[in-house]
Amino acid sequence: MTTLTDLYPTRGTTEVAVPRQDPVVWGAPDTPGPIPTADLQAYERDGFLAIEQLIGDDEVALYRAELERLVGDPAIRADERSIVEPKSQEIRSVFEVHRISEVFARLVRDERVVGRARQILGSDVYVHQSRINVKPGFGASGFYWHSDFETWHAEDGLPNMRTVSVSIALTENHDTNGGLMIMPGSHKTFLGCAGATPTDNYKKSLQMQDAGTPSDEALTAMAAEYGIKLFTGRAGSATWFDCNCMHGSGDNITPFPRSNVFIVFNSVENTAVEPFAAPVRRPEFIGARDFTPVR
Repeated sequence: MTTLTDLYPTRGTTEVAVPRQDPVVWGAPDTPGPIPTADLQAYERDGFLAIEQLIGDDEVALYRAELERLVGDPAIRADERSIVEPKSQEIRSVFEVHRISEVFARLVRDERVVGRARQILGSDVYVHQSRINVKPGFGASGFYWHSDFETWHAEDGLPNMRTVSVSIALTENHDTNGGLMIMPGSHKTFLGCAGATPTDNYKKSLQMQDAGTPSDEALTAMAAEYGIKLFTGRAGSATWFDCNCMHGSGDNITPFPRSNVFIVFNSVENTAVEPFAAPVRRPEFIGARDFTPVR
């Protein structure tokens, strides 16, 4: 356990909602970068920013081929960084792809990507987590409602909400194939969840969220207040979203696969300490302890 002041208590005996104590956009309004001022204001208000085309078709083909190469590699499948779908026994996610693959490492360093992260977070950034997600058709499981920050705070020791994620679509996101859903504005309230963190919780939570899951009552109230936005878009589109957004995704029972690359940038001024509500740290391929800025 850390000795720092805990601004966001969680994993206690009861569920508690706490107003956000941190900025959403940390950079000054006139900070240069690829995000226009109006879009930054929308991000601050809603907690997310959708981009119709972040990368081109040729790049999509390159990254999708690399994803398929990694997923088809027996050595990658045997690596602890690969998470297998419980029902189908197919690879669901491969973590730390910016270290496994130079192709994805170049994407992380791309100014269209890291430049937006620096602009939102107002500092240099490092990769807290990266992964490719594979959601094949005909039964790939969804991921239940949660705030990423709740887990990263409780189990990885991130002190403040100074972290942003980007999901870049490598296949088309239809309104039927298990796309990302976010409650707009939910990033302004931290929901501290009830229940202690089990030892080695990550081994279960990466397949199905349990600890850190909000109650039905809390989710019902938040959905009534904020509504739910479902993200669709062609391959090459992207969604940036704040670490505290309440979000989730449904099962994919369509024939249409959904794959994406997911990168989490954290400020170098918000480096991880000891977990706030877990007995031990998660492995570094899930919550990085190398705080070297992306260059």
